[in-house]
Amino acid sequence: MSFVFFDTETTGLRRGFDQIVHFAAIKTDNDLIELDRFETRCRLLPYVVPNPSALTTSGITIEQLNDKQLPLHDVMVAKIQRTLIDWSPSIFVGYNSIRFDEEMLRHALFQTLRPAFLTSSHRNGRADALSLMMAASALSPAAISVPRDANGRAIFRLGAMAAANGVTHGQVHDAMSDALAMLDLCRIVRDRSSDVWQRFVRFSNKASVRDFVDSGDGFVLTEFFGGSAYHAPVVCIGNDPGTPNGRLCLSLNLDLETIIAATAPDLQAALACKPSPIRRLRVNAAPTVTTLFDATEEMVGGASVEHLEELARRVREDEALRLRLTACYVASRPPWPISSYVEGRIYDGALPSLDDEHRMRDFHDTSWRDAYAIVQRFKDDRLRTFGLRLIYLGDRSVLPDDVRRVVETEMINRLMDDNPEGYPLERALLDTEAMLLQEPGNGVLAGYRAYLVERLERVRAFRRTLNMGSTQ
Repeated sequence: MSFVFFDTETTGLRRGFDQIVHFAAIKTDNDLIELDRFETRCRLLPYVVPNPSALTTSGITIEQLNDKQLPLHDVMVAKIQRTLIDWSPSIFVGYNSIRFDEEMLRHALFQTLRPAFLTSSHRNGRADALSLMMAASALSPAAISVPRDANGRAIFRLGAMAAANGVTHGQVHDAMSDALAMLDLCRIVRDRSSDVWQRFVRFSNKASVRDFVDSGDGFVLTEFFGGSAYHAPVVCIGNDPGTPNGRLCLSLNLDLETIIAATAPDLQAALACKPSPIRRLRVNAAPTVTTLFDATEEMVGGASVEHLEELARRVREDEALRLRLTACYVASRPPWPISSYVEGRIYDGALPSLDDEHRMRDFHDTSWRDAYAIVQRFKDDRLRTFGLRLIYLGDRSVLPDDVRRVVETEMINRLMDDNPEGYPLERALLDTEAMLLQEPGNGVLAGYRAYLVERLERVRAFRRTLNMGSTQ
């Protein structure tokens, strides 16, 4: 199986609302020998407002983001899709990618009318090098050097990890440099701890995770919060309702008799506590799992393997208990919030129908004028919105005047309205000015401030024009 090590640079951390502006990937063989590499960039979307923190972190200036020589976002995403499909099947590896980079990629694909789940289809696997570094630190400390801050707290940031392990990192927060550093760190773990590496590779496959978790045996689930590893011996009690790849697991570090005897209200209250005795995992998200037999004493909290296995057996054999735990846990969860913006609704509702998938493909194989006719036939409201945006950016002249005004109004509102999910120009200006007070000589921030002031003036004038047009 080949590997693809990839990284993204983005305008911020808001998945679905910020955009990828730099993507890089390296394909290797099973021995981590490089076979190919790919890199692409794009210009800023007109309705996306970069976070100044993202610009100072990456060093990318607003002038670079608005370079007209760069391709449109849709063109960049098309290149990424073609390359990654050509490189499939592979195990896709990023650094904190399960939570961030893959989500950014999914949203980019979805918003450009392409199948969103590329890395979890085409017989691909998914894995996260950040989890590998943390797992190696916890399970095989000699495999990797982990730097620490003045308080002794582990630092797992990619740049710090690369420096601590003698990896030449190039330019920090450059997508290709980060992909290369990640690859070198993975080679170090593989060479020094074959067990940790093999477990990492094994559980990049959804079927392997599913078989392991659903086997009925207890195991240790390792989760990472704030740069620290937290271990819990657990047993799977069943599927997470409404989430095909989700599993609910009960911690075995508890008094099972108390759980069994608890009333429904008491049980629901106990499951709502933080940390909850119910742990969630996704079999398609490369979780860090370890057999009880292979776990260290620290990982099982000092309990004997025999005791934990007996608890796991009792839970698995008590179907009524498992059903009651699942029902109480689901009842204790707050409802999933529905986004007020279409960008936040990738997981709301069903996947695009087969007919809409055909229309998505046809959309990219025709003229903008014919694409408008295709958009009108989409059954999925989300796809219609994204399709109109793409046409507007590609050739707005093919849109009827009233439709064009709707698209423009939505974009202007995105830039101006102070919705908690959004990031309007005025808030970006306030954040940039606050950062400039701390770094008065920062050229990236100074240039961005000037851009925001000028852009606000233009957007306000354009909004007045739109409002006048709507009253005529």
